[in-house]
Amino acid sequence: MIKLRSKSFCRAAFKFGGSKRNKGGEKVCACATTSGEIKWEVRPGGMLVQKRESGDSIGQGLIAVRVSTTVSQSHDISVEATSTFGELKMILSVVTSLEPSEQRVLFKGKEREDGEYLHMVGVRDKDKVLLLEDPATKERKLHGLAGGEAISV
Repeated sequence: MIKLRSKSFCRAAFKFGGSKRNKGGEKVCACATTSGEIKWEVRPGGMLVQKRESGDSIGQGLIAVRVSTTVSQSHDISVEATSTFGELKMILSVVTSLEPSEQRVLFKGKEREDGEYLHMVGVRDKDKVLLLEDPATKERKLHGLAGGEAISV
């Protein structure tokens, strides 16, 4: 039989009476930090982590991504690390004049969906992303050009 017991995150503070009670009567850890109390939050996946400070400096989460195209062009784009690939496609549509629906973005050899977050799949500062034109769109453009011309037999 296995017995489980809960552990406190800041044992030393509880030992020396450094804990406080919040409005609900629950113990809140007050470890030896400059701000006094450590605040915890539960992420959507259920992981308990230390809460981030809301006063982050602007531009701290920006990363530079090098986007290479098949036409041997590359573009250096600064984007938030927490952006999605769909947002990256919107920025690329301005630079490349391809609509987001006409773009296919690959990172580490895999095509990425619009809803995937850059930081979640491992895109870091100065990483390379490949931009391809959707083959179906290319084909439609070619048929559109050929459809306007009269074909003689």
